[in-house]
Amino acid sequence: MFSKQYVTADQLAGFDKYKYSAVDTNPLSVYVMQHLWNKVVKIVPLWIAPNLLTLSGFLIILANYFLLSFYDWKYTASGPGHEHIPTWVWVSAAVGNFLAYALDSIDGKHARSTQSSSPLGELFDHGLDSWAASIFPLSLFSIFGCDSGAAGLSARTMYAVSCIVLFTFMLSHWEKYNTGILFLPWAYDISQVSLTVVYILTAIFGVDAWHKPLFFNFYMTEILITFLVGCSVLIAFPQTLYNIYIGYRQKTLLKSSLYEGLLPLVSPSLLFAMLTAWVVFSPSGILENQPRLFLWMVGVTFSNVTCRVIICQMTNTRSEVFHWLLIPLVAVIWAAVYGFLGSMEETAFFILTATATAAHLHYGICVGRQLSKHLKIYIFSLKKRYAD
Repeated sequence: MFSKQYVTADQLAGFDKYKYSAVDTNPLSVYVMQHLWNKVVKIVPLWIAPNLLTLSGFLIILANYFLLSFYDWKYTASGPGHEHIPTWVWVSAAVGNFLAYALDSIDGKHARSTQSSSPLGELFDHGLDSWAASIFPLSLFSIFGCDSGAAGLSARTMYAVSCIVLFTFMLSHWEKYNTGILFLPWAYDISQVSLTVVYILTAIFGVDAWHKPLFFNFYMTEILITFLVGCSVLIAFPQTLYNIYIGYRQKTLLKSSLYEGLLPLVSPSLLFAMLTAWVVFSPSGILENQPRLFLWMVGVTFSNVTCRVIICQMTNTRSEVFHWLLIPLVAVIWAAVYGFLGSMEETAFFILTATATAAHLHYGICVGRQLSKHLKIYIFSLKKRYAD
């Protein structure tokens, strides 16, 4: 069942030669958080595998998301006249978010301490990050909700914000695909600290505090959107282009042509274009009717596309042009928009979402098993693995 060989022979050979290269220039990370993580990692027992830390952090993120989903499936709990999410849930979200942030920050340090760093560990870390990138905003949206008047977020605004967050995540890996260096995004540490603080404030003052103008009749939702768009358009995207330009000037780029360099962006761009068409032209208003599930589907599909790009950038192999998951996606969207599905649009959407989630889980498990066998290491143990 989990024996499919997703990683090609050329990519396996690339993993054998892979060397990690990253640059972190974020002042918050360099001057504050890294000092904290250097102390925290010392209390982790040396027998624990780094990938267990990575997985634990991701499972905490999922637990937070599912807990909020239980109390606020339709993103309406924060609106007037609705039963609000209990205070203890926001406390749990704050603690969980910071714990997940800590585990994601110390797993690499722990790997170096135990001399167990490997390409599998980096792929496992960044692959789960690509999924978590969509879950963070989906949890945060419960604070503002879809039914909160001027202070709320419409389902389409939630979708737009999610796309911006995911696009920003993709930029750093597209950058590494071309330069061979992972320039760690400033937005990550800032967003994690901000999320934790927002959850704490929500637990103390309640969601109603966010639904009042903060100053000059600006609501928190407007400030949040401006911050996210500003970070992407004014910081992340220009910085990525600048780093690629420097590589071009110094003749250190890994790709020989503009076409090759842009390949990783083709499938994500098609994905967002098709999903946006569905959002705009859906006869049943699929996003508005199922906002949480639709945004989940966006995130899981994006993560699968991104994981394949991450493998290509780590192994210095050619990125695929067209991801296979786009085929059933475009078929369902085409049938829905042109009315062939009729009242079955929502059913087809459920099936598509379940298929995409199952396919992504299958892909992740198979790739992990394949690399574990090839590199002769266990995923969740520090024991050496010998050829079967």
